[in-house]
Amino acid sequence: MNTEILTAHVPLSLVEKVDMLAARQERSRNWVIKQALSAWVDREEERSRLTFEALADVDAGRIIDQQTVQAWADSLGTDSALPLPQSWS
Repeated sequence: MNTEILTAHVPLSLVEKVDMLAARQERSRNWVIKQALSAWVDREEERSRLTFEALADVDAGRIIDQQTVQAWADSLGTDSALPLPQSWS
């Protein structure tokens, strides 16, 4: 696997936390940082995918009006909870 060195200035308090986690897991600082960066990239890619999916739903008219969502939310935890609103049936 090809690799490249990345450099970043981080607060000392964060470095201390990374070092503590690395020691607790008996891993290197580099391993912890790679894991954290990989998880962040995965999360951001998923957020982007979901955003584009939501925009496509809006463009296609698959939306639920705010009043319907509010009524559903207000009903949660009551004896007459409404079913989850759906924009298409």
